[in-house]
Amino acid sequence: MDSMYEILKGLPLFHGATSERISDIVGKAKFHFLKYLAGERIVSAGDQCSHVKFIISGNARSTIANTNNRFKVAQTLEAPAVIAPEFLFGRATSYPCTVDAITDTSILQISKSDYITILNRDHVFLYNYLNILSLNAQKSVEGILALSSGNLEERIAFWIVALTQYNGTDIKVSCRQRDLYSLFGVQRTTFIATLESMKQQGIIDYNQNEINVISRPALVKMIQMF
Repeated sequence: MDSMYEILKGLPLFHGATSERISDIVGKAKFHFLKYLAGERIVSAGDQCSHVKFIISGNARSTIANTNNRFKVAQTLEAPAVIAPEFLFGRATSYPCTVDAITDTSILQISKSDYITILNRDHVFLYNYLNILSLNAQKSVEGILALSSGNLEERIAFWIVALTQYNGTDIKVSCRQRDLYSLFGVQRTTFIATLESMKQQGIIDYNQNEINVISRPALVKMIQMF
């Protein structure tokens, strides 16, 4: 098994840090290691995001749903990953998603106050966190431009990208087609033709109640090419 330092260096918010710097952080910050069995709940939607949570082994299923559960977007997060880091600060500091362990999963948890101390101690940690925040902010700008272009493929792409993390896999959108084409304000024939085009490009697969994303990077590329 990898040493603690190698595990931490593999996490997205610790990239580029030296073993010596990580050793210093480990010695001064409170790190909590939690173990979840397959099927156990890690986070419930609406929970306060008072800690940054890293998946250091195993994998988990993250699901965002609307209030009546008629619409859901689910993705798998595999170690190393961080759960919804952009909700640690700001006006909305509660998790938008429910996260359940798929396999036995280990979580490294750091309180917000300790994490602020870590960010202040080394510009590498601060840069990594700012990079994630900037990535999400830029994603929103790209998406708004895509929505204004009138291209339905780009609109669908933005919608899925905005609700998933950059390293999410096995992404599934669960919703009736009727609700989806009404949401996008298009006719059923137009919506199905667009899904079929995206399927032929190897980006998605779909059925009457679900869209399965084959390539999230292809969706990201799509909204960057308007």
